[in-house]
Amino acid sequence: MTINIKDIDFQLAQKLEEYTHKKAAKISKLLPSAETLNITYKLIKPETNMNKEAQLRLNTKDGELFASKVADTFEDALLQAIEALEHQIDKFKEKNK
Repeated sequence: MTINIKDIDFQLAQKLEEYTHKKAAKISKLLPSAETLNITYKLIKPETNMNKEAQLRLNTKDGELFASKVADTFEDALLQAIEALEHQIDKFKEKNK
C-alpha cells in the first residue's frame, strides 16, 4: 500500500510524518487489498482550539473509504480518523464477502 501525505497551510514536521507512517501502516494489515492511502493534514482556523484536521482517503480496487476528524493536535486527529476508517473497513469487508 502506498501512503501519500499532504500538508495544507503549514510545513509538516519530520516527526509527524514518521508518526503518520507508523500509525497508517496498520491499515494495510486490516485491508490487504488497499492500494493507496492519501492523508491530508490542514489547519482550519489557526486562532482557535480544535483547529487541526486529518483526512484519510483509502483507495481499494473495490471502492474508496473516507474519514475526516478534527482535534487539538494532528496526532489525535489522525488516531480518531484511523479509528473511524477501521469501522468502515469492517463494514466494507462484511459487504464484500
